[in-house]
Amino acid sequence: MRIGDLERPDFLDRYHALVKKHERLLSLYGTYTPDREREQRWLEALERLRSIPLVDSEHYLDEAFGTGKAVLAEGAQGTLLDIDFGTYPYVTSSNTVCAGACTGLGVPPSRIGKVIGIFKAYCTRVGSGPFPTELLDDTGERIRIAGNEFGSTTGRPRRCGWLDLPALRYAVMVNGITELAMMKSDVLSGMDPVRLCTNYRLQGRTVDRLPYDIASAEPIYQDLEGWGALDSDKIPDALERYIRHIEEAVKVPIRLVSTGPDRRQTLERRSPVAAY
Repeated sequence: MRIGDLERPDFLDRYHALVKKHERLLSLYGTYTPDREREQRWLEALERLRSIPLVDSEHYLDEAFGTGKAVLAEGAQGTLLDIDFGTYPYVTSSNTVCAGACTGLGVPPSRIGKVIGIFKAYCTRVGSGPFPTELLDDTGERIRIAGNEFGSTTGRPRRCGWLDLPALRYAVMVNGITELAMMKSDVLSGMDPVRLCTNYRLQGRTVDRLPYDIASAEPIYQDLEGWGALDSDKIPDALERYIRHIEEAVKVPIRLVSTGPDRRQTLERRSPVAAY
């Protein structure tokens, strides 16, 4: 069933028909005892949903565009978890790239203007899947603790590693990113050197793009000078050099830099790299 079905006059008839269908299927796999008390609580919760105005998103957004309003769509998860462009099969079940705004909201591609890519100054991953720059040492644990890299719901530790430029270039390409925002630069404060994965070694060759067989890719690093504690109002020279190296690699300006968790520590930055 879908949210829109709540407005149908025959909603309960449709619901009970589906219940019978699924109970029949479940009975084929052994004993199944319906929990009517839980079902009743679920039906009562639907009344809360009915109190919330429902809209057809495609019409709602088209009217917003037509009246000159700005529309901000926030993506979920990350590019490499995309079902089509991610590290399959270690992916989610939907499109997490920019195009997901079209398929998920009914927004036509011609309506998409600015695309802001948000990334950390280092890499993380949750669960299984290839991660060429993963750090399985004290440095990885230091990043995890400093960045509080634990699942917000499960508390599961996130895997941590150095920033992967071929992966970031790939994300910029498939999303059509026009500018970047770098978060958590303060997590790397005090580390020296700070490393960037610039290329991979794959089957005896050096490659600069994300390969299909990323699990076999060995990272090639460039070491850069680290930076100390960060102020909330300026970017130190060492961090600026780190940012410039990233910009040169991905050809997209980094316009926002986060130097701490407070809102005032998200700094706007003038970039010498022109936006697309």
